[in-house]
Amino acid sequence: MSQPTTTVYTDGACSGNPGPGGWAWVVPDGPYAAGFDPGTTNQRMELMATLEAMRSLEGPLHVVSDSTYVVHCFRDRWWEGWLRRSWKNSQRKDVANRDIWEPLIELYRERGDVTFEWVKGHSGDRWNDEADRLAVEAGSLQADLRG
Repeated sequence: MSQPTTTVYTDGACSGNPGPGGWAWVVPDGPYAAGFDPGTTNQRMELMATLEAMRSLEGPLHVVSDSTYVVHCFRDRWWEGWLRRSWKNSQRKDVANRDIWEPLIELYRERGDVTFEWVKGHSGDRWNDEADRLAVEAGSLQADLRG
């Protein structure tokens, strides 16, 4: 019998760009986690939220994110071109944030059970708003949060 798919909402936040930031993931009516980085960017925090959710949650996973950066990479399979071009983007420049993309893509390929969906940020989606709240809180406090 196959495992049910877990839906997880992810978000990243940054005060200044770069500046102190936070990331978070939350399973509706379930567990959550958030972390921080004292000097980062919003994009890096979006990636960390996704990576940490994939590291923490077992079984089929459906990631809901307001980050087109994350969702389009997997939807449009940007990562395949990056690997073919030895981590160069379509403009032949180094892929930004490779240090996070590399383990994220490796885990995505290993798992084979992760899907992505984009949701508009700050649009009243309860769980996207909760992930945002947790990311902002972790970034502001520069503290890890778990529940």
